[in-house]
Amino acid sequence: MDPVMETWSNFAYKAGDIFQSYYEIPFYHLIVEIGLVLFILKILMSKSTASPGEESPLTEKEIDKLITEWKPEPLVPLDAPDHVPVTPVIQSKVGKYVTVDGVKCLNLATMNFLGMIGKQEIEDSAVASVEKYGVGSCGPRGFYGTIDVHLLLEEKLAKFMECEEAIIYSYGFSTVASAIPAYSKRGDIIFCDEMASYAIQKGILASRSKVCYYKHCDMDSLTGLLEEQAARDRKNPKKAKVTNRFLVTEGLFINSGKITDLPKLIELKKKYKFRIFLDESYSFGVLGSNGRGLTEHYNVDRRNVDMIVGSMEHSLGSIGGFACGSSFVIRHQRLLGQGYVFSASLPPLHASMVITAMDFFEPELFSKLQSLCQYTQTKLESLDTVTVTADALSPMKHVRLVDGNTDQKLRAICAKARSQGLALTVASYISTETFPKDPSIRLTVNSELSEDEISAAIDQLSKLIAEES
Repeated sequence: MDPVMETWSNFAYKAGDIFQSYYEIPFYHLIVEIGLVLFILKILMSKSTASPGEESPLTEKEIDKLITEWKPEPLVPLDAPDHVPVTPVIQSKVGKYVTVDGVKCLNLATMNFLGMIGKQEIEDSAVASVEKYGVGSCGPRGFYGTIDVHLLLEEKLAKFMECEEAIIYSYGFSTVASAIPAYSKRGDIIFCDEMASYAIQKGILASRSKVCYYKHCDMDSLTGLLEEQAARDRKNPKKAKVTNRFLVTEGLFINSGKITDLPKLIELKKKYKFRIFLDESYSFGVLGSNGRGLTEHYNVDRRNVDMIVGSMEHSLGSIGGFACGSSFVIRHQRLLGQGYVFSASLPPLHASMVITAMDFFEPELFSKLQSLCQYTQTKLESLDTVTVTADALSPMKHVRLVDGNTDQKLRAICAKARSQGLALTVASYISTETFPKDPSIRLTVNSELSEDEISAAIDQLSKLIAEES
């Protein structure tokens, strides 16, 4: 057959197959395909949208009208369930009395436990420091940020805490958050109380270590976790040999006002072989006959605690934090404590303030504070409308309503108290906390108060609770 004829014959044959296939497919399928083809042709043939430059510009009148009618929406809806009310503004020194939004209030919300804020001698030392050094350091400790008052303060803290060496940080939160990951790394294990502060939680997260949380101040719960880990270590002794174990806890818990059982922790340490990191941010300057914290409170040897972390932002009325222990432990932080290495050092005026404030540390001052704490605990426990979470010696009392304990109701009570000259605060938490916590009014005690003032304040709080209920 002629090649040309053969080609046409094959084409006709294949075309016949195509038409035959269209007859065999469902009718609705053919309609859909034709519709898609027409839709694509319409898009291709339609006129393109005019560019912004071709649009007619708005007149001045139209622009003014749009601006007048425009109402911006809030970034966070005001009626959102997690909306935080506007923070009260302080307009005075944070002492025994404080002016909040123009109202002078008796202050039962401050962490100024020893009344250091406002002492003339401390203010004078701050002024003298500013005149000599200026207001800031403008450099980390390793890069022209070490000033002589830093060294004096570290020496004074180490001597006061009866430790070999101390290190200071420029921010209280970053102290324990930096100290934990300086030692504990991936593959290590941390045992921690489930009510630990947010700073401890962030430090544990930064360490990337395995964490085992035990129930709050429950030594049986901790013992159970230690036994489980001991069993795993026996099964894999090679891994156990290179795994470091740490126990991180607060001495006095900000989230509950409870005091940890340090003698029991030391007993467990000797049995299960772990290191103790003790955060005394709220127990330093509060517990013990001389304010040395939990080790003095229980009269235990400080060498049983591998590292003590403290804050200078509460009992000392300044800024920053510190860690103390053996020279071997502390010097390690000077290389690996991120808050120490990478942050500007503590402003010299704050170091000078702390040095002067520590000169006021006398047994009578701590005895008075502890007596007021016990009196406050007794007075609060006499109310049948609230429950109180705290140890008697804690200056932080968490008060919760027996009926309808909601964050909204507690904030309403605090707002009314503030309008009547009593400063109280609601303990606030964020959504990323490891364990949820019930809302509470955190009532704090300071050494400048009297028993009569505390009694009158609690009576006032009781009336407000009754009105709100």
